[in-house]
Amino acid sequence: ENLQASEAPVLLTGERGTGKEVVARAIHEHSPRRRGPFVAVNCAALPHELLESELFGHVRGAFTGAVRDRIGRFELAAQGTLFLDEISELPMTTQGRLLRVIEEHIYERLGERQPRSSDARIIAATNVDLRECVSRGAFREDLYYKLRVVPVEIPPLRARREDVEPLARLLLRRVGERQGRHLRLSPEVIRLFLDYSWS
Repeated sequence: ENLQASEAPVLLTGERGTGKEVVARAIHEHSPRRRGPFVAVNCAALPHELLESELFGHVRGAFTGAVRDRIGRFELAAQGTLFLDEISELPMTTQGRLLRVIEEHIYERLGERQPRSSDARIIAATNVDLRECVSRGAFREDLYYKLRVVPVEIPPLRARREDVEPLARLLLRRVGERQGRHLRLSPEVIRLFLDYSWS
């Protein structure tokens, strides 16, 4: 709710499995950009040599195998939100290009000198301590501060037990709807869920 009118970059932190992408989608869906696309990129899932092409696009002949022009995720996310998951995995060269996009709202496709404007809001996420990455020189300090204009830490489920029952009921309702059945949780099952040591 506090971010509904904001266009500021957001940095989501929390352990794996805490729902960072779910929170990123919720921020997007309650923002002025909700009519635009939500484009997600897992920075850890792409080889470093392909990551810049994925983010910024490329022109034909930019590198071996670039047989046609390709738009990047920044262009796909125009007037919407670009979600950069596992941001700590960005190589230093890509970090520099990302910083330029945040500061100047421009980028270039690989193999092209024509600047293009970027109109995508950035939400980044990580499960590692970026401050520690900065201190050992693995992440740019200036980029860190540009990304964490609005820092949001998402605690694990074990630290927010009040969410266990509503989440369980929601998931069970979805399963029931798919099967055309009305399913309910017994008080014993709810007690077991609340006593479980969620990781």
